[in-house]
Amino acid sequence: MKKSNRLTLYIVIAMIAGVILGYFIHENAGPDTIQSFSKNLKLLTTIFLRLVQMIIAPLVFSTLVVGIAKLGDLKTVGRVGGKALLWFVSASLVSLLLGMLLVNLFQPGKGIDLSNADITGAQDLVGKTQEFSIQKFVEHVFPKSVIDAMATNEILQLVVFSIFFGVATAALGEKAKIVVKGLDAVAHVILKMVGYVMNFAPLGVFGAIAAVIATKGLDVFIFYGKYLLYFLMGIAALWAILLTVGFIILGKRLPDLLRRIFPPLIIAFSTTSSEAVFPKLTEELERFGCKDKIVSFILPLGYSFNLDGSMMYMTFASIAIAQAYGIQLDLGTQLTMLIVLMLTSKGIAGVPRASLVVVTATCAMFNIPPEGIALILPIDHFCDMFRTATNVVGNALATSVVSKWEGALDEPTDISMNA
Repeated sequence: MKKSNRLTLYIVIAMIAGVILGYFIHENAGPDTIQSFSKNLKLLTTIFLRLVQMIIAPLVFSTLVVGIAKLGDLKTVGRVGGKALLWFVSASLVSLLLGMLLVNLFQPGKGIDLSNADITGAQDLVGKTQEFSIQKFVEHVFPKSVIDAMATNEILQLVVFSIFFGVATAALGEKAKIVVKGLDAVAHVILKMVGYVMNFAPLGVFGAIAAVIATKGLDVFIFYGKYLLYFLMGIAALWAILLTVGFIILGKRLPDLLRRIFPPLIIAFSTTSSEAVFPKLTEELERFGCKDKIVSFILPLGYSFNLDGSMMYMTFASIAIAQAYGIQLDLGTQLTMLIVLMLTSKGIAGVPRASLVVVTATCAMFNIPPEGIALILPIDHFCDMFRTATNVVGNALATSVVSKWEGALDEPTDISMNA
């Protein structure tokens, strides 16, 4: 059995074991024991996520600078970036509109049980809403210090610095070749580290699943079954749209792409962290045949601008909360909300439960009680699993499609990085 297949098997086993253990604790332990159990077991997930976060900043910086330098000139960077932006904006609008359409069609907010609101969790999120106001948008984009951006894993800020650095490196030509060669070596070293870090993935998955099932139990699906069902129908529709467009452009290569990204997809799904699979996704896309210079340029941008699953959920959740409170939003207001979400959601990839923070801020803007986020918190972890997996699929497709458009999609390879 291949190493990647073994890892996938171990992760699936860890998910099943986590559900069984979590359910056993939930049914047989007292509240204090459950709380202590969940807190301690989450340390396994924390260890795994911190190991991944440790390598994201150097990986984004080294690969993006090398990618831009290899693209050659500013004209090429602009052309590739323009194609990526076309995909990102189109996919984001489709995701937001789909969420708005489905939430108006199914009216899931009217079926939310007000007695199951998570008030404590909502208070924590309401306290963070100022971070994502429109006037803070510029601060999320432009770094005042690249060291600070690296230390806090602000991916979008790091991307901005890396683009400037990469363009300047390309402009220097021969003088900067030693810099490109050095950073290329750094990227190889980091990707080698990815294999070591991924060995901890089953433990992280086990801790995440067991902790949430122990706390929430399986009864949460009974109370919020319809809400989750309608959301999953939306996710299925979004996947259908994305994969159809992907098939039109990639043709028979699409099944191979999905097979290769399956292990990182499972990790993202079970840990609810797109960030956790960024290094592994980089490696698998290059094995699929995408040129390293395209992957290292498009994927970091996608993590800031192309969060399709999160986008769909934002309109779905915001309007569902309004429905739960009996607040009627006309079409114009909903379209305005869509534009606000489009702007305020950028650069949130590295923030835990960032979608909910944005939803909370948006509700406050449109006179919807922001504490209404408490109504959907009990089921949010399970929704987050699916929207995170969708984000990964969307970014893998974006990178592959732009590679195809650029004529830079080679035959698959099993070496860790393309020459």
